[in-house]
Amino acid sequence: MKENAVITIISITIIVLNMMMIIVLDIKNAIMMATMAEIMVATMAEVTAVVMAEITAATMAEVTVVVMAVITVVVKDVAAVGAGCFNLINN
Repeated sequence: MKENAVITIISITIIVLNMMMIIVLDIKNAIMMATMAEIMVATMAEVTAVVMAEITAATMAEVTVVVMAVITVVVKDVAAVGAGCFNLINN
């Protein structure tokens, strides 16, 4: 009888320890997943910010070049028209 009681106690102890180990592993996995999620969110936010800054800078540079080219053409055209009118008036 004593042997059966000892075996039962040892079996229960092993089962409880296994359950505790499973719980600890689950907690560890949950912490790891949360940590990885945080790292991914922070990394994606950083990458998005850098990429958006690069795109904005490149776009603004392109827009500036195009606008300046258009302004130059318009100013030249206006100057040419003005010169033509001046020649007509003086002749």
